[in-house]
Amino acid sequence: MAEVYEINVSDLRSYCPKLKIGDKVLLTGTIYTARDAAHKRFNSIMDEGKKLPFEIKDAVIYYAGPTPAPEGKPIGSCGPTTSGRMDKFAPRLLDEGLCGMIGKGERNQAVRDAVVRNNAVYFCAIGGAGALAASCIKSCEVIAFEDLGCESVKRLYVEKFPVTVCNDCSGGDIFSEGRAEYCEV
Repeated sequence: MAEVYEINVSDLRSYCPKLKIGDKVLLTGTIYTARDAAHKRFNSIMDEGKKLPFEIKDAVIYYAGPTPAPEGKPIGSCGPTTSGRMDKFAPRLLDEGLCGMIGKGERNQAVRDAVVRNNAVYFCAIGGAGALAASCIKSCEVIAFEDLGCESVKRLYVEKFPVTVCNDCSGGDIFSEGRAEYCEV
C-alpha cells in the first residue's frame, strides 16, 4: 500500500531507502529546473572539469520550462516535461550526487540502474497541471543559462510540491510493474 510523506528536500537522501513506487510525496525546499539544452551544457561543463551552476550533491532537478510569471506571482505555469529526453545525461548526474529527478514518463534501464546504484529516486509530477505545480512554487530565480529563456536553470523554492515515486532505489519501476499488473487482469 502506498504511503504519503512530507519531505524536506535537504532530507530526501535519508528517505530514499524508505520510498517505494506509488508513494505520494509532498516536497518542500529548493529544487532546480533544467531541460534538454541545460543538460547538454551541464555535460560540456563536466567534460571541461568545471563546476556546475549549483551543488549537484543531494540536489533535485525538475524537468520543466516554466512560463513567465504573471503580475504578483513568482512563476507562470510550471508543469513537467518528458523525462526520457534527459536519459542520456541522467546517469552521469546521478553518479555525481544528484538525489532526485522530477518529470513525466518512463526512464530507460540505464537511468533506473543509476537510481539504484546511487540511492536516488525518480518522481513524476502531474502532466497537464502546470498551474497546480506553480501554486506550490514560492520563489523562482534564474541561476544559469539565461539565454535559454524558459529552459534556463532556475532555483525554485517549493512547498508541499506533489509528486509520486516512479523509480525507487530498490529497482521498482511503476511503469513496468503497472503494465504487468494490468495484463494480469
